[in-house]
Amino acid sequence: MSVYRRIAWPAVLAMVVTFGLSSPVKAAAPAYTALGDSYSSGVGTREYYSDSGGCQRSPHAYPVIDAARLGAALTFAACSGAKIPGILSGQLGSLNAGTAYVTVSAGGNDLGWTSVIIQCAKPWPYTCWNEIDAAENYIRNTLPGQLNQLYSTIKGRAPNARIAAVGYPRLFNGEECNAIARISPGEQSRLNSAANLLAETTKARALANGILFVDARPAYSGHAVCDDVEWINGTSWPIGESYHPNRNGQVGYAGIVEAALRG
Repeated sequence: MSVYRRIAWPAVLAMVVTFGLSSPVKAAAPAYTALGDSYSSGVGTREYYSDSGGCQRSPHAYPVIDAARLGAALTFAACSGAKIPGILSGQLGSLNAGTAYVTVSAGGNDLGWTSVIIQCAKPWPYTCWNEIDAAENYIRNTLPGQLNQLYSTIKGRAPNARIAAVGYPRLFNGEECNAIARISPGEQSRLNSAANLLAETTKARALANGILFVDARPAYSGHAVCDDVEWINGTSWPIGESYHPNRNGQVGYAGIVEAALRG
């Protein structure tokens, strides 16, 4: 018997056992929790999961898109109408040291943005200057402390995650294209200024707490209400779909959020 035959069979058998018969070990999908309000839940896309109730979670929302792109297991906690206290008390249950990704949009409902838009959309002689002033005062004086609490709590519960605070876009381009809701160019300009203040405040609090900020304003430039390719619904029916990202807008969000989460 040759030396080759004496040593080959044990070696071959070992290779079969090691590589041929054992099951490959598949890594668990990274855990992704999506927190926040209607901009994260997908309001504006007109299709929602049947079991999401009043939260209006959509299969077209950017967290769903990005979970698929990242190969992540999604906990979809975002809920239409959520304010920061509600996010803190009701959406953080899945966060832990094993969480890989977290996104959160928050602040718009706390400062009453929807009520401001509704007032601005009323016909002449109604105006919304006072409502815009009140919203800006809230952003300056109250919202920073709320965001600090939210971001620090999220980071404390998910210390190893890439956490992204996702901002809101500017909604208007100065044109009046909707006969149902008249928002004057001057009011649109002030609303966009308030959106800038909200974005810069959110960015400052996110960075101060050591988390990422995803700025939606550049991506949405050229896609405002009344633009040729709108990513934001104008006044719509049902009324709750109004002034929220449509499906194209959620795809736009998905691109900038994915880039942030991938680093």
